Amino acid sequence: MELRGKYNQSITVTKKINSSKKEVWNHISSPAYLNLSHPFCKENKVISWEDNNRSDILIYLNGLVYIRNFTNWKENKGYTLFIGEKNKSKSKVVWKLSNKNKEILLSITVFPYFMRKYPKFISHIPYLIYIKPKLINYLESVLKGIDWHLKEKRSVPRNKFGKHSWFS
Repeated sequence: MELRGKYNQSITVTKKINSSKKEVWNHISSPAYLNLSHPFCKENKVISWEDNNRSDILIYLNGLVYIRNFTNWKENKGYTLFIGEKNKSKSKVVWKLSNKNKEILLSITVFPYFMRKYPKFISHIPYLIYIKPKLINYLESVLKGIDWHLKEKRSVPRNKFGKHSWFS
């Protein structure tokens, strides 16, 4: 299911997380963790959470339902997942946990499925002016939500960092 090479573009957002690496990993690797830290999540339900078979359902505030299928799970380092509506195209997402100069960094890279069937020269302008800014805003909110939850030790209020036209 690795679809590297079939995605024209990617977007990466990285945030310093004010927690230990172990605490961040324990959170992002736990079942249904989006219920606690995702600002646009109405509900996150586990389908399966076994060592080589992790998948869940993410229901956004606006009712959009996405399935997440995890692959390439690397303990304490990150994972890859594919996300999208059931029986439709999926975006590839890579979560990576690292340290740099004693700081804990969490990055999310999205390889969006939008327009991936078009040559890059055709998809480049819509990607730059519409998709990229929307995804950056979304990913920043997701990372802020994780950082906020780990600091505050409670669930992130919905739309905490502003509404998002795709998911709120």
